[in-house]
Amino acid sequence: MIVQRSFAIAYMLVWSALVVIAAVLAVRERKAIAASAPGYVKSLLVPWKLCAFTVAFAFFVFAAPYTGDPTWDWKDGGLMSLCTYLTAPWAVGVIARSRGAARKKIAMKKPLIFVAVIAWMFSASWSYDGYLFLRDGRYPMSWAANIPASSALYVAAGMLFSLVHVKDRGIVFDFMTEEWKLTPRSTFGKIALPATILIVGVALALSPFVVSVVQSMK
Repeated sequence: MIVQRSFAIAYMLVWSALVVIAAVLAVRERKAIAASAPGYVKSLLVPWKLCAFTVAFAFFVFAAPYTGDPTWDWKDGGLMSLCTYLTAPWAVGVIARSRGAARKKIAMKKPLIFVAVIAWMFSASWSYDGYLFLRDGRYPMSWAANIPASSALYVAAGMLFSLVHVKDRGIVFDFMTEEWKLTPRSTFGKIALPATILIVGVALALSPFVVSVVQSMK
């Protein structure tokens, strides 16, 4: 099914406006975001996370020509991978904490929730859509199917890179702690089991592409 150009342009205008609004809100809420920024950046620099990201980034970039998917090249693969690594732990954490706050009837800043949702959608969908529109001159037919597929990977990445081991509590997601983004970082050995389960789940989801790559390189 061909995506009508009128729909494509209207949809892009809508999501572009939402991205701009989110950027404005992020600037407005910069104090709340900046307060946790040092801890968040530090959490992304944990060696096992950098290693996992490097492997995933390399796959999405260098496997692109061999997957048989015309919408997947090294540029959108690299862009989506980088955006996911930089934003998923924060966005998934904000959204998860907002649900917990709602259950406990605790006020949480709605602008931050909006920014988190837009960061999610831009990383998992709109960056892909926009790039392909610029590259091909038409909106990708796979835009709708890509949203749930890439969102699943986005959530998995957010969960994986949020795993921590807390003394007297065990393995939890960082966003479940009161000291979110300030919780001491954990070595891979302490969170190995759930991390491995998430990694294997992602690998299984990507296995058809892995098979295509292997067959193409023979």
